[in-house]
Amino acid sequence: MTIRATVLHAPGDIRVDDVPDPVLGHSTDAIVRVTAACVCGSDLWGYRGVSPVDGPHRIGHEFVGVVEETGPEVNTLRPGDFVVAPFAMSDGDCVNCRNGVQSSCVRGGLFGSTTRTGERLDGAQAQYVTVPFADGTLVKTPAMPDEAMVPSLLSLSDVMGTGHFAAISAGVGPGSTVVVVGDGAVGLCAVLAAARLGAARIIAMSRHADRQHLATEFGATDIVAARGEDGATAVLELLGGTGADAVLECVGTKESMEQALASVRPGGRVGYVGVPYGGPELPVPQLFTANIGIAGGIAPVRLYLPELLADVLDGTIDPGRVFDSEYPLDRAADAYADMDSRKVIKPILRP
Repeated sequence: MTIRATVLHAPGDIRVDDVPDPVLGHSTDAIVRVTAACVCGSDLWGYRGVSPVDGPHRIGHEFVGVVEETGPEVNTLRPGDFVVAPFAMSDGDCVNCRNGVQSSCVRGGLFGSTTRTGERLDGAQAQYVTVPFADGTLVKTPAMPDEAMVPSLLSLSDVMGTGHFAAISAGVGPGSTVVVVGDGAVGLCAVLAAARLGAARIIAMSRHADRQHLATEFGATDIVAARGEDGATAVLELLGGTGADAVLECVGTKESMEQALASVRPGGRVGYVGVPYGGPELPVPQLFTANIGIAGGIAPVRLYLPELLADVLDGTIDPGRVFDSEYPLDRAADAYADMDSRKVIKPILRP
């Protein structure tokens, strides 16, 4: 038996292939029928050839769906449960999980990649996914959600949790002034996260009208389209001659980090969550001289999922609006091409 799944064969070569049926390889596994997945900006690194592609492999790490089968040691889930899957699986029990850094679980790993012990993990852009350590990884909703809520639930698998982590890392709180560098789905969710945490002023750096519009609806008070020195000058002018209390770096390039550091005030903080394939470096003398704090990394989305889920379910936030297009799974190649060309912000894939 086979199922359909997205496979990255080589840079620029995305196909939807027949792959083996999922199996319960361990007693703590669950099999999830995927109802919605999506393409992430970090998926584009391999698609663009920026990161190496070592032969064909399943891809994708964001999904929601319905539990189909569980191993005998799964205690918190039952077939029929609707679940949100963080992009990184985690056992929930190791020292790093207990410290709230589930994305660094000693037995964990990203869907579509391998675990730290070398086991291959299913890519999420598929009809079904095997989820190791299902109790530690998956978060179920209280009931089967309305279809209209699915995009926001899907955003909790990565982009909303990652944007929230950027804001937490930068110390955003009531009254903060905030700059968000990056207008992709993570950057837009970071705007929403900063507003949720009570920021008084949020400057979104964006050159695209559709993204500027959504950033404003998510809580941005100002838009800066300039980049580099001109962008930093514009930020300082908006904030009365100083930088922001908090800057959220949501891209991962050398240029975006330089923009972030040029936009933060002395004594302020930068929260960085952009996947660093673009070669950013930290100028320690600049950080030292201006007392700039910096924190971030791979977001421990599982840690934040319960509180963000509650806000989605009660309608406090609607992060699913970052999804501006939808494709059947068999058109995954089109979704990648359209996201790569910035024709769309973030596409949903429907198996």
